[in-house]
Amino acid sequence: MYDWGVKSEIELVRRLADIDHAEWDALVGPAGSPFLEWGWLTSLEESGCVSAKTGWAPYHLTVRQGRRLVAAVPMYLKGHSQGEFIFDHNWAEAAERAGLSYYPKLLVAVPFTPATGQRLLTHPELPRAPLLDLLASALREMCAGNDLSSVHVNFCDADAIEPLRAAGFLHRQGVQYQWHNRGYRVFEDFLGDLRSKRRNQVRRERRDLAASGITVAVHEGEEIPDALFEPMFRIYLSTVEKLYWGRQYLNHRFFELLRQRCRRHLCFLVARRAGEIVAGTVNVQKAGVFYGRYWGAFEEIRNLHFEVCYYAAIEHCIARGIERFEPGAGGEFKYWRGFDPTPTHSMHYLPDPAFARAVEHFLARERAAVRETIDVMRERGALKTG
Repeated sequence: MYDWGVKSEIELVRRLADIDHAEWDALVGPAGSPFLEWGWLTSLEESGCVSAKTGWAPYHLTVRQGRRLVAAVPMYLKGHSQGEFIFDHNWAEAAERAGLSYYPKLLVAVPFTPATGQRLLTHPELPRAPLLDLLASALREMCAGNDLSSVHVNFCDADAIEPLRAAGFLHRQGVQYQWHNRGYRVFEDFLGDLRSKRRNQVRRERRDLAASGITVAVHEGEEIPDALFEPMFRIYLSTVEKLYWGRQYLNHRFFELLRQRCRRHLCFLVARRAGEIVAGTVNVQKAGVFYGRYWGAFEEIRNLHFEVCYYAAIEHCIARGIERFEPGAGGEFKYWRGFDPTPTHSMHYLPDPAFARAVEHFLARERAAVRETIDVMRERGALKTG
């Protein structure tokens, strides 16, 4: 328990289940990220996907005024850098060469989820700025006071950058490819915004796949059949098992808990041929944003990935009036199919002065390269300019 002199008490909570469901979700709010909701995060913990044993020991930071929860941070003590999608492995190697122990470190993030959202949660009825300053200072002191190498805030919203920077955090930028709805009424409207070469490519890929007898159906929210969760878990496993770098972060119990707690935000896109499931994607949607999460296929069929992961998903977004589609990290093939290069942000506190200076110099060069890359890619991309 820490007293920061503002009639607030800061405490570390080892299980999110020990925080009231409604209290936590009041901080997330109806427009907040679905991955920050109590149901999603507790499902990761209760399924065993997130635990000290897997290198993700929960240490959620909470702020109370009296008995009221006014702010919180989803935080983990990490024994590695897997499942983060903001890559700092070279920092860990540099620290070890300098005689510093990089692990364990503190991480503020949603496990296994490269989706931007608020990481510093505050109560909507209270002024946000003072609470952001309080949380930023608390994270810094938690790191330094426990002799940890660093604390990292990954995929944070832009409004957290300045409070964290003022507390000594360093700013890192990355790039993701995201689709934005420009008021499209039908899929052909979207194709009209593509350069002719890319437009013809999309049409050819969709036509060839349709000729193979593949159809794609959308199952969303409470209308998802219970029986569909089992094959969607196997679809998730199929990708993990095919990739030599693949890691199984999620288990069957997690999917079962999603069925019970998070169904209202789920959207499954399922490809079938002759009534049999051949591929699919597990997606999450909330507040005008569609998040592509897990893809897999039981058969290797040309262009199937593009249809299920991108084109059918874009059609769904247009039909539902969804404003933004975040398909996840990596994959420049998204760029050639109408997804904009979009900056992402993370913030990093390193209490060792020499190590921090070295990282700061690296980040300055990296930010300049990211800005240049985004400018060039927007000029030369699949979407028309002007």
